[in-house]
Order: sequence, then C-alpha cells, then structure tokens
Amino acid sequence: MIIQGNSADSLKALGARLREERLRRNESQQVFASRIGVSVPTLYKMESGDHRVQLGRWVVALEILGHAEDLDRLLAPKESLFDKYEQTQKPRRQRASRKP
Repeated sequence: MIIQGNSADSLKALGARLREERLRRNESQQVFASRIGVSVPTLYKMESGDHRVQLGRWVVALEILGHAEDLDRLLAPKESLFDKYEQTQKPRRQRASRKP
C-alpha cells in the first residue's frame, strides 16, 4: 500500500513533531527508542512519517510524551452545532394556568 497526498504529508508532519518533542526533551534516538520499546531504525521511520509503523508504537510514544488524550480525538464523533446550541439553551418556564 502506498500513501500519497495529504495523508503522506500529515504523517511526515506528525513524525517531525515527534522528533521535535524528542529533541526538546534532549533525548537521543537510542534513549527515546528504548523508552517506547522500539529499535532506533523504527524510531527513525516514525520520525520520517513512514506509514508502515504500527499504531501501537505511536500509542506508547504519545503516552510517554503526555499526549495520550489526543488519541481520544481520533475518529471522535463530529460535533453537531445544533446539539450544542440545544444544550446551551435554558429551559423555558411554563406559565401557571389561571383558574377561573
């Protein structure tokens, strides 16, 4: 399978952000790779945006970097603006009926 276009660009950008975060923490590839349980060549593939790296490897990396909550956003239901509007509206009070 070959990934092209926007998806390939997104993976490369994700890999670049992973690399930036590793460098910001001043960790070598060797140290970070061992922390997430992969080989240095696999970490290099991740940082290069290689689509063949298993999602589970990314999950561990995100957990170590403190971004595990970002996984919840993957395939999250789309937010309905109508539902959001309905939730923000105050319930209207009913008038008390007059007795004759």
